[in-house]
Amino acid sequence: MRLPNHIGIIPDGNRRWAQNKGFDKQDGYRYGLEPGLHALKLAQEYGINEITYYGFTTDNVKRPKIQIQSFVKACIDAVNIIAKENVSLLVIGNSQSPVFPKELLKYTERTNIGQGGTKVNFLVNYGWDWDISNLGKNIASRKKIMEGLHSKDISRIDLILRWGGRKRLSGFLPVQSVYSDIYTIDEMWPDFKAEQFHNALKWYQKQDVTLGG
Repeated sequence: MRLPNHIGIIPDGNRRWAQNKGFDKQDGYRYGLEPGLHALKLAQEYGINEITYYGFTTDNVKRPKIQIQSFVKACIDAVNIIAKENVSLLVIGNSQSPVFPKELLKYTERTNIGQGGTKVNFLVNYGWDWDISNLGKNIASRKKIMEGLHSKDISRIDLILRWGGRKRLSGFLPVQSVYSDIYTIDEMWPDFKAEQFHNALKWYQKQDVTLGG
């Protein structure tokens, strides 16, 4: 079975899920915590080397204050849950901003937890424009581009899974995802099921991965 080395997770649909259940929009975020751990466990079972979660973006902080507080807390809780596993953990985002949770500053350098293992990246207060802000005007090679990114410690993404039915990247690691295969799932993120993950990897087997060659 041909497996992706690196999977990106866009856990969309939390607010729509909450509304469909009769909850307030901000209530949906906490229901995405268990799916995040479930996805990690499945990735580890398959032997996936790296997984990146899209937490919240610098654009998301334009939302109402109560929603911001809720998704920031959900990101803190999610990282703390993952930090109980055997992983190599990295939180990437604009940590100079007051929105960035201080509780996660200790993970802004890659940290081996337990026995180490799967690389887990979590994008928190991440912006694609912030990520490339250190790049000069004259970049001579792809290697130089990668070296200039804030997210330079994150590898090229082979497969991106997006829940919630939307078919866009929403600024998700634009350099690393330039040749990613994208698999979209109509169900909302809180309705995560193992079958969705399995189907995505089956779909990936049928893709012609050429990297432009």
